Amino acid sequence: MAFARVRLIYDRGTLILDEVPAEVRPLEWPGIAWDFRSSNYRSPAFRHRDLLRHADVCGVRLSDESRPAGRHPDAWIAPDLRPYQEAALSAWEMAGQRGLIVLPTGSGKTRTAIAAMAKLGLTTLCLVPTRALLHQWHDEIQKYYRGAIGRLGDGQFDPQPITVSTFESAYRHIDRLGNLFDLLIIDEVHHFGSGIRDEVLEMSLADARLGLTATPPANIGVLDQMIGEEVFRLTVQDLTGKFLAHFDTVTLRLDLTLDERRRYQTLISQFREVFQPFRLRNPDARWEDFVRFASKSSKGRQALKAHRSARELSSWTEAKRAAVSDILLRHRGARILVFTADNATAYAIAKDHLIMPLTCDIGRSERQDVLPLFRDGSLRALVSARVLNEGIDVPDADLAIIVGGTLGEREHVQRIGRLLRPAPEKDRALIYELVTRETNETFQSQRRRAALHASTNPL
Repeated sequence: MAFARVRLIYDRGTLILDEVPAEVRPLEWPGIAWDFRSSNYRSPAFRHRDLLRHADVCGVRLSDESRPAGRHPDAWIAPDLRPYQEAALSAWEMAGQRGLIVLPTGSGKTRTAIAAMAKLGLTTLCLVPTRALLHQWHDEIQKYYRGAIGRLGDGQFDPQPITVSTFESAYRHIDRLGNLFDLLIIDEVHHFGSGIRDEVLEMSLADARLGLTATPPANIGVLDQMIGEEVFRLTVQDLTGKFLAHFDTVTLRLDLTLDERRRYQTLISQFREVFQPFRLRNPDARWEDFVRFASKSSKGRQALKAHRSARELSSWTEAKRAAVSDILLRHRGARILVFTADNATAYAIAKDHLIMPLTCDIGRSERQDVLPLFRDGSLRALVSARVLNEGIDVPDADLAIIVGGTLGEREHVQRIGRLLRPAPEKDRALIYELVTRETNETFQSQRRRAALHASTNPL
């Protein structure tokens, strides 16, 4: 015999069980806790589907009043998919419309997500890390969706049944908007799971959730609970040839000058004076743990500063400057992307070789003017520190110079992916990686290459 009706209400990123009769035991429900401040039984909004299922199992008649009525997307035109994109979408659907899809940069993750949006026809919030991707996703969705597309971010606040938002804007407004969407799509999902901005996922009511990445974290942790497990994976090697261009990597191992070596050793010695005793006492500690420890003392802060200075020194040396000049001269007819560790190096290369820089200082309108010029050959090279790493749809390039980086294996895979979109005139892509000998760059290079060439089969 069913219990009396229980109301389910959305309240600022949470769900409230209201009008609960005595025979119902809310504290046994998934995610429910007693809120002493408001005298309510309350749960994070992402538990919505779990609560509906639990009520059904228990025979509770749940009056779901958590969503507003009358919000429906307009008509879609379903995009054509490649076989592996169809397989990824099918795997996600069979997993209950929850989970992570892992595909290489340049393989069409955005189109796969748009196909999911078109097939389900649900109100959708797409989360992206940057303003550049905000506009890129908007423009790509517009090719297949006939209605208005909302934007949250870059000075805009226009929620629609289909909306694209930056992570930061979603974080600011999710308490008001978390119950407006039934499907949540998270691009570059590896940014979540560490506790930073994870409230966006917790406070959303969306039952269907799709995470996209080329570089998943080793331990998805909280993502498993709030988005779903990894349901499909292909690597660069799986798609190279038919769907992605072949590529060759040339690693140039370069030496420091005598003066650079002297300065580097001085800085590293200053860093190790603090780091090595800490490591001996805390062998399992993470880098973040050391940063917190070192930040508490003047000597520790000096060690961190020395480490940054040593890294900056090795990332742009006299030998790297000469190598960049030589590569640009040797490949005068190529479309070239130059990746640096920081904006200062990007601007130095731009000044030396009259190459257009794309950094966080370059606005959207200027970037929109630059990329078509690179596409038609008017500009033969672009240099960037971070802007081109994630997601931005870069026109066909066939050569990359990786001068330096700061984010390790994930950054490297993303950068290589910028070159792998196939084109009729492109047989192979060529990647030059510049590595300074007898510095931490040597170890980082080995890890990056292992990550890029790791063989992983789809689930």
